[in-house]
Amino acid sequence: MLRVLAVDDEEPALEELLYLLRADPRISSAEGATGATEALRRIGSAVEAGPDDPAAIDVVFLDIHMAGLTGLDVAQLLAGFAAPPLIVFVTAHEGFAVQAFDLKAVDYVLKPVRRERLAEAVRRVAEQVGDRSAPVLDTAGDQIPVELGGVIRFIPIDDIAYAEAQGDYARLHTATGSHLVRVPLTTLEERWRSRGFVRIHRRHLVALGRIDELRLDAGSMSVRIGTAELAVSRRHTRALRDLLMRQTGR
Repeated sequence: MLRVLAVDDEEPALEELLYLLRADPRISSAEGATGATEALRRIGSAVEAGPDDPAAIDVVFLDIHMAGLTGLDVAQLLAGFAAPPLIVFVTAHEGFAVQAFDLKAVDYVLKPVRRERLAEAVRRVAEQVGDRSAPVLDTAGDQIPVELGGVIRFIPIDDIAYAEAQGDYARLHTATGSHLVRVPLTTLEERWRSRGFVRIHRRHLVALGRIDELRLDAGSMSVRIGTAELAVSRRHTRALRDLLMRQTGR
């Protein structure tokens, strides 16, 4: 459940935004501030009190054009906090989107605010808040924690046949299924290199010992791991072939 502060120096706009936010079941509380100074005071108090305090703030829905400090000014100041709330900009102006995302905004919602568009912004915030509270993955140990139906389980790294990049996440494939973890493939490549994992493509990291076949077809290479056939990119072809040759002692 999200705790929200909405900031807008136009009271009718603020009241409309608060009405929409309070109607969203993912939001436990939504309070308003009519200017940057009031917002910074309340955010500062909330950060000092800590995340478990009743006055804590998870996200600020922030107008850009306000008297005195702008929403962009507020976001720049919040960047200096040790644990600032997330930011969603809500504005009538399209021209500040690049600056907004440079300031790590979660979303940029244009006025007049549509209920469906605001709901999407809340979804993105809820996802990031969930990521903040997720356990830190120890990818250097013998096991890696994965979430299955709200339960954290530990998968032996030796059971993983290959990993597939999915943005900032990686999907781990085992003989019994697959698991999505919030770890970039490049991180797994660095930490699992000593365990016999090798990059064969920008999307795939494979366990050398799990490769069943190496296939060559018209100059292109692929590997078969169980029922999966994975392409090997040209930049990785020679290194993979040399590794497999050394592994077989040829």
